[in-house]
Amino acid sequence: MKILYFAWLRERVGRGEEDVTLPSDISTVGQLVTWLRGRSAGHEAAFAQGRLVRCAVNQDFATPDATVTDRDEVAFFPPVTGG
Repeated sequence: MKILYFAWLRERVGRGEEDVTLPSDISTVGQLVTWLRGRSAGHEAAFAQGRLVRCAVNQDFATPDATVTDRDEVAFFPPVTGG
């Protein structure tokens, strides 16, 4: 799975992207976030305010109950405002 981090999430994690092997018991975005939080102090800091993190799976907005697989690209980013 390719994971992309944008804006302050990238700063806290310390990288813009990473390739991970998804554990077999992870099947939703919410489970993925919980697992990622345990990977490092930077990951924990990035996801500490979960309400401020948005997600896209294969470039489509996704909720915590959205399904993920090892073949997906998952992006995490702060809320976006436009004008």
